Amino acid sequence: MSVSDDYRDFVLEQLAAAGRVTPRRMFGGVGLYLDGLFFALIDEDTLYFKTGDSNRPRFQRAGSRPFCPYPDRPDYQMGYWEVPAEVLEDADELVTWAREALAVALASKASRKSARARRPK
Repeated sequence: MSVSDDYRDFVLEQLAAAGRVTPRRMFGGVGLYLDGLFFALIDEDTLYFKTGDSNRPRFQRAGSRPFCPYPDRPDYQMGYWEVPAEVLEDADELVTWAREALAVALASKASRKSARARRPK
């Protein structure tokens, strides 16, 4: 897992209109945060956005692949899918997809909070 500085900087430039995106190194890759919320990651110079039921079909129709962190375990997938190259090249479209990923991340966070609140103490 590695991310070149040039690729990271290009992604951040393309996402500039989305707001203040903050990169953080993690496990050899880079996590991307918008308004403090983890919504994307970069690994091997590939951008992945958080997905859920609301936006995953768009990625599937585009022929994207899910993020698989372990090459020896291709069946283990996380809730992040590869952003298509044509979307990455179009900053306006990329911001639209990023906002959808952010909405998924926000809903996921709210769901986790709600589940914690329901747990008996």
